[in-house]
Amino acid sequence: MIPVALAPERLTIGLAGHGPPAARRERLLREGGAAHIIRFCDQPVPTLPEPHALRALDLLWIVGLPHDLATALADAAHRAGVLVNVEDRTELCDFHSVAELRRGDLLLAVSTGGRSPGLAARIRDWLGTAFGPEWSARVAQLGTERRHWRAEGHAPSEVARRTAKTIEKAGWLR
Repeated sequence: MIPVALAPERLTIGLAGHGPPAARRERLLREGGAAHIIRFCDQPVPTLPEPHALRALDLLWIVGLPHDLATALADAAHRAGVLVNVEDRTELCDFHSVAELRRGDLLLAVSTGGRSPGLAARIRDWLGTAFGPEWSARVAQLGTERRHWRAEGHAPSEVARRTAKTIEKAGWLR
C-alpha cells in the first residue's frame, strides 16, 4: 500500500452504483472535497457507460452493483486507463478506500488493505475518542501560525520546531 492524499478539486471522479451504498460513497467523496463527480448506473437496471465517458475519469468507485456488471465495468475502466475501486472486491481494485475520521482539515485514515474493513472502522472509531471536534480549530490555528512563520522566512526545520513547541505547550498530545 502507498498512502496518498489526493487533491480532489483536480480530479474527475466517477461513481457507479445504485441506492444507499452509492449515496454513502458520494457523501464521503463530497466530504473529502470532491466537487466533480460523474454518476453512472444510478438506476434500478444499471448499464455500462460508453468508453469515452470512462476516459474522462481519473478514478472510479463501483459500489453495490452485481458482480458480473462490476467486473465488466472495472475491466472497461482499466482499458480506459482509470484507477478503480470495487467495493468488497479487492481482486478488482487498484486502490482501497480507507476508514476515515475528519476533523476539519485533519484527516486520520486507517487501512487494512481491504483485508478487514470492519477492523479499520473500529480503529477509526477508537481514534475518534482521542481526536475530538476540537482538533478542527487546532489544525486551523497551526495552519495560520505556519503561514506566519513561513512569511517571516523561517526554514522548514524551524517551522517544525515551533509547531512541536506549540503542541507541547498546549498539551494536545498528552
